[in-house]
Amino acid sequence: MRIHDLRAPMGAKKDPKRIGRGKGSGHGGTATRGHKGQKSRTGASIPASFEGGQMPLSRRIPKRGFNNFRFAKNYQVVNLVDLEERFEAGAEVDVEALRRALLVRHDQLPVKILAQGELTKGMTVRAHAFSAEALRKIEAAGGKAEVI
Repeated sequence: MRIHDLRAPMGAKKDPKRIGRGKGSGHGGTATRGHKGQKSRTGASIPASFEGGQMPLSRRIPKRGFNNFRFAKNYQVVNLVDLEERFEAGAEVDVEALRRALLVRHDQLPVKILAQGELTKGMTVRAHAFSAEALRKIEAAGGKAEVI
């Protein structure tokens, strides 16, 4: 048997439904779209938030307070447990080393070190930000934390 002898078993391949190809096809006339209305028209795509012209919920609810979304600083986070697994004692850990270790992916986003896990090896860690607990744990292990 060769690869060109292989065939799909009977019934495995079905022809697609040919919609809107005349009454004889069984799918002519309204072409399975029902009768009239916005959804039966060509090119109809209604957003999930559309409420039929009624004032949308997002506009009915009063807005109060401050939203930090536009001003929030987004960090790529690395935990101490990851540093413990991937780096030797006395290593110089900077953003480039973290990228080589596949712990961070983006060039533009700043890196923040968080304190999840324990650190037993002393190492010099350079990042854009550190949590207070991460700073304490790095220095307790005999390492140094430097803010870039």
